[in-house]
Amino acid sequence: MILLHWLGLIAGAMLGVIVCVLAAGALVTLIVTLRVGTRFPPQGPFIEVDGGRLATIEAGPKASSKGTVVLLHGASANAADPMEGVGRRLAESGFRVIAFDRPGYGWSDRLGGRDGASPAAQGHAIAQAIERMGTGPVILLGHSWSGALAGAIALDHPEVVSGLVLVAPVAMPFPAMAPLPWYYRLALKPPVAWLLSRTVATPIGLYYLERAGRAAFRPQEIPGDYLERSRSALVLRPSTMLANLEDLIGLPAALAAQAPRYGTIAAPTVIISGDADAAVPATRHAEPLAGIIPGARLILLPGIGHMVPYMATDALVDAVEGLATRIGATRHEPVAP
Repeated sequence: MILLHWLGLIAGAMLGVIVCVLAAGALVTLIVTLRVGTRFPPQGPFIEVDGGRLATIEAGPKASSKGTVVLLHGASANAADPMEGVGRRLAESGFRVIAFDRPGYGWSDRLGGRDGASPAAQGHAIAQAIERMGTGPVILLGHSWSGALAGAIALDHPEVVSGLVLVAPVAMPFPAMAPLPWYYRLALKPPVAWLLSRTVATPIGLYYLERAGRAAFRPQEIPGDYLERSRSALVLRPSTMLANLEDLIGLPAALAAQAPRYGTIAAPTVIISGDADAAVPATRHAEPLAGIIPGARLILLPGIGHMVPYMATDALVDAVEGLATRIGATRHEPVAP
């Protein structure tokens, strides 16, 4: 009886500690969410689509003879990431540039909830937004996770795509993964993931934010103003933390379904990746993808890591310029009688 009594006291004490930790985490999460939202408000117009709206950041002339480039960001990011990396340089070159917050990121609604996690679902919403903006077909520039997203749009909505620039793209199916430990599987259950995202995920994310940025840039050094310019802290809000988790968990199955179709992509395509990218190795993604998409041009950047938009901006701008020239030449080719 005494042993049972002591076990009960210990269990009660442990439960009390867990509740206190979760409560403290919830308070920190609320404070961080309010401060981040105030520090990084929406920058551009919202576009209404089925089920909600998507946020954008725009740069460059509204009417451009060079055309429109749409920027799609990777995991844990938002529209400011590619815009500050390469978007403003493209705008200076004369392109109209539109960067989207993917559904659930930045200031965009999480369209469809958990069902909106796939590149195909997000691609449908972005294609609809492009049509409603009246830009005509655009060059899609997708970085990292959005290599899969840009590919999905080219496959399912080719009418809005004039060309593809896939930057350090995640595109090919992942190799088989070992089963996760039970505690990870428990944490990924929707109710538990929801609870963690609103209690301890934000404080943990805040602690690791800078080191995660440093890891993304390796082997290069992270620019000193990167976290501020890219508005990286927007990912710390609970709804975005959960969306990011859902997108990452769902990506392997989505790629397995999508990859067999890459050979049908008709849009002119450039794939550009660093050969020192440890996050998304070119040998596993960029190189095999270039062998599948008809006519794709592959550019490998010696010594460059994952953050090509920041570390090889000139090369990326040149790639977009070259693709735009190629597209323009194709449009003006004489039609055979």
